[in-house]
Amino acid sequence: MSAATTRSRTPDRLCAEAVDLARAAAEEAAAPGIVGEHVGVVSEGDRVVTHFFACRELGYRGWRWAVTVARASRAKIVTVDEAVLLPGPDAVLAPEWVPWSERLRPGDMGPGDLLPTDAEDLRLEPGYSGEDEPAPNSPVSHEMADLVEAEDADVTEEPPSRLAVTPSRGSIAAVAEELGMRRARVLSRYGLHTAADRWEEAFGPKTPMAQSAPAACVSCGFLVPVGGSLGQAFGVCANEFSPADGRVVSLAYGCGGHSEAAVMPRPPQPAPPVIDETRVDPFPLRPASDSGSVPVTEDESTAELGHS
Repeated sequence: MSAATTRSRTPDRLCAEAVDLARAAAEEAAAPGIVGEHVGVVSEGDRVVTHFFACRELGYRGWRWAVTVARASRAKIVTVDEAVLLPGPDAVLAPEWVPWSERLRPGDMGPGDLLPTDAEDLRLEPGYSGEDEPAPNSPVSHEMADLVEAEDADVTEEPPSRLAVTPSRGSIAAVAEELGMRRARVLSRYGLHTAADRWEEAFGPKTPMAQSAPAACVSCGFLVPVGGSLGQAFGVCANEFSPADGRVVSLAYGCGGHSEAAVMPRPPQPAPPVIDETRVDPFPLRPASDSGSVPVTEDESTAELGHS
């Protein structure tokens, strides 16, 4: 028998010695040739012991056959309680099961797929038709009036496409214009902020592309403004050569395809010729003759004319 391991007490001697009985029970529960060598024994309590055998089943690496045996008080006959296949410390296990509603990720939906929305989804709230009093946490509730008025100072009157600088993200909370338009539910404040955080993480000012951009999207001609409160901080990129084409981008995002930065550089102009006026270069008046005479320079010709 291999070295035994104990949990809290010494295993019962008769139960610990019943290795053959435990192996027979494991082989009866498993397929032929699956039960391997004896790998340990653990005391489960008074006169209750579990024997472990290696599993040779393909796909169950690190698993062990566990056979629990016991005997009654003052009895010398050991009996089998149960035989099960259990994962060991190094067993290969399947990932922890996650409910379908929590397992779904963006991009998983395909044509024909339906995604039901929970009635208590925090991203949504009942739409406001004007007939009923809005909920206390609604963007158009009376309780939100003070907060909206406080944020009006940050909201500019000009549309985002005409702004020189990027407006503050804090003004997204001024969602009094989201009246629902007869929709059953509209985005709540929580839904607005989570969407804004998600979009800004993908195409926001802290991305490497925006950090190296020549200018922000707020001044780009390819930016398509969006309506609603989110339009104060986001737009849609319409530059087919931009990595954000067709995506919702932060007004503080930017890339190398900015409309005002894509100016073709002028071709380099050659340097002007340099004229050295500090020396005189000899220039022959007539070509040299075939007799090998030396050509007469301009200075020598002038001297001959002076003597004549």
